[in-house]
Amino acid sequence: MEDSGKAYWSATLGLLTKIMIVWFLVSFGAGILFVDVLNNIKLGGYPLGFWFAQQGSIYIFIALIFYYAKKMGEIDRQFDVHEE
Repeated sequence: MEDSGKAYWSATLGLLTKIMIVWFLVSFGAGILFVDVLNNIKLGGYPLGFWFAQQGSIYIFIALIFYYAKKMGEIDRQFDVHEE
């Protein structure tokens, strides 16, 4: 049982690590670090760096929430800790 618990938390932390990396790249990377490069590309008439800072990061964060919920459901079923 203890090995199963460790494997469950390892899978959960692996998922959280991936999500946090994407979150960092989108919020800090696209919105701050790479804004000058991204501003050379236009999206709907607006510079892409500005769009990510104002709108795009919100869409990505919402997508991450749904992705997290789906993958956690899969992990829960894999380790038989899911709710019916």
